[in-house]
Amino acid sequence: MTTRFKFILSILTIFFFTNSFHAVASQPENNSDPEKDKVLLYVLKNILTRGHFVEKDLNDDFSEIVYNSFIEGLDPSKRYFTQEDLKEFSQYKYEIDNQLLENDVTFYNLVYGRFLEKIKNAKSYYGELLKAPFQYDKEETVDMDFEKVPFAKNNNELIDYWRKQLKLNVLSRIQEQESLQKEKLKKDPKFVVKKFATIEKEAREEVLKNMDDLYLRIEELEHEDWFSTFLNSVVGAFDPHTSYMAPRMKERFDQDMSGKLEGIGARLLKKGIYTEVLELVSGGPAWKQGELEAGDIILEVAQGNEEALDIVGMRLDDAIKFIKGKKGTEVRLTVKKKIDASTKIISIIRDVVELEETFVKSTIVEKNGKKYGLIDLPRFYISFDDKNYRDSAKDMEQEIERLKDEGVDGLLIDLRNNGGGSLKTAIEISGLFIDQGPVVQVKYRGEKPMIKNDTDPKTQWEGAVVVLVNELSASASEIFAAAMQDYKRAVIVGGNQTYGKGTVQSVLPINNFFPNYKSDLGAIKMTIQKFYRINGGSTQIEGVYPDIAMPSRYSYMKFGERDMTGALAWDKVAQANYTKSDSYTNFSDVVYNSKERILKNERFQLIQEYAKWLKENQENSSYSLNYHHFVKDSEIKEKEGERFKSIFKFDSQLSFTSPKHELPLLEKDSTLTEKRTIWHKNLSKDLYVAEALNVLSELKLKSKNELVKH
Repeated sequence: MTTRFKFILSILTIFFFTNSFHAVASQPENNSDPEKDKVLLYVLKNILTRGHFVEKDLNDDFSEIVYNSFIEGLDPSKRYFTQEDLKEFSQYKYEIDNQLLENDVTFYNLVYGRFLEKIKNAKSYYGELLKAPFQYDKEETVDMDFEKVPFAKNNNELIDYWRKQLKLNVLSRIQEQESLQKEKLKKDPKFVVKKFATIEKEAREEVLKNMDDLYLRIEELEHEDWFSTFLNSVVGAFDPHTSYMAPRMKERFDQDMSGKLEGIGARLLKKGIYTEVLELVSGGPAWKQGELEAGDIILEVAQGNEEALDIVGMRLDDAIKFIKGKKGTEVRLTVKKKIDASTKIISIIRDVVELEETFVKSTIVEKNGKKYGLIDLPRFYISFDDKNYRDSAKDMEQEIERLKDEGVDGLLIDLRNNGGGSLKTAIEISGLFIDQGPVVQVKYRGEKPMIKNDTDPKTQWEGAVVVLVNELSASASEIFAAAMQDYKRAVIVGGNQTYGKGTVQSVLPINNFFPNYKSDLGAIKMTIQKFYRINGGSTQIEGVYPDIAMPSRYSYMKFGERDMTGALAWDKVAQANYTKSDSYTNFSDVVYNSKERILKNERFQLIQEYAKWLKENQENSSYSLNYHHFVKDSEIKEKEGERFKSIFKFDSQLSFTSPKHELPLLEKDSTLTEKRTIWHKNLSKDLYVAEALNVLSELKLKSKNELVKH
């Protein structure tokens, strides 16, 4: 399957499923509860206006945000509403705030009522359009950038939108099948190639079946699923991390994922109508397989060689049932990749998943005759229910002590893809590398920032430290990296900047505010605080800029907090009173040397070009609907991608080994041995780890006398 085809098909899949999800309202009279809807509006607006970090008035500006968000939420691909509909809706564009104050859902009822009418017409549209072949020699294009595409002027133009989308979907499937046939013919000269007419008919039938299956499935969804769309348009107007969770969503949020599971080893969440990979369990089947990544969206699930099942629009609990399974069985996931929006089929053999592998782990590597320790910290974990249970700070302290016993000369702390976690452990881990003092500042709305200190005078590690981050290092990871940078205790190495999430959310059960209500009202996840570095700057939007930036495939992508609509702004507070440890005699020289190596490294140069190429593909939203031009464009794109295949075929020739304390465990546990073998192999092929170790090996510590004088 070509890159071009994967990219197009993923867009088409999103188009159809996104626009059809909210047809769940086709039977609102059976399960709707107008009283509950109004109670939710009343409670949510009061919680938000009083407790959210940002004090926001319910005014005309707020009304406009909710208006646009709700319409986009129902019809993001502009395939249902027309400009005539919008003209009618616009009478409420600046009235929603007033309606909310009165717990009035008139705007909601009008828009959704119209949406239901449009949904009823959809089946006749696609059914009629897919009856006969399209004109594949016609010179026409379709633009998939729905932010630029205007709403259709009228119903005739709307149907033409559908025609172009369906034609592109069919065209993409034809191209895929012809490519597969060419590959089979190369392997088997006797392979019988199907005629174009046969492939074309099968492609239309496949698209029709997928559409019919979708419209059958959406009938299973309930009132709370689509009313949540409106509620999230309201609460999301405060900031992108504030959201309403219906009762079933809250249950999934609260699920305890500890213990042993049989499955693929991925934590999933529902994002709109999609099942998204939140994170991979380190050492799990998906992690070992290596193709599935955080942020990927799972579109279809197939059991072994059985037919794939579309799961877009499906409840998360139901989707998980299909993805999970017995050890040794195969599941094939069709996913939309976060990095380039391509679609890819990933085969994973299910296994027992031990969440122990999400904890801190370390390895030892020799370089230039010296030993260095690499500590992987996947997240800042803690148990709030059991204070005696292990947490990331306790584990990190223990791991450092073990590495000290091994005689390592420096530590590389890997925080890549660490999305954060406990503030408490982030502060305590920072304290392992500094004397007592401030680590981070936390601020509530309208209050002065509170300085959070490391109060333990003990310094667990006084040696050289390098912290490795990337664009997915967020929240608590940014607190730790920022503290190490502000104290000049470590060299921060990574991408252009970290994620930039400098806000704190709290999950509040709504029944706590309305305790006598007859049913579960769900919960609100609300932004209540902001983080600030000890130098006064917020980590919001800006994140942490590494001392040494390395090109990555994310370099030019829309990525992180800065690219989220409605994200809170960067600001600053007064600097805390702290003294830099300034541990190194050659900090500037080491940074300069690394930057020079990166600049001259051909592989890093190629990664830079690859990142630009990915960005160009992301922005190229126009596709030819002429078959010959379509095929030619796909072939060109595939050829362009060939030059980047060698980027990550790197071998540092470094050998990573488990620390001594782990050797008895490895003798008893073949699974753990396999996990460590795979991890060590990946590290030896990791270009970013190799350069971080170059930096670590060059750092020279100041003597104790020099530190005292400083």
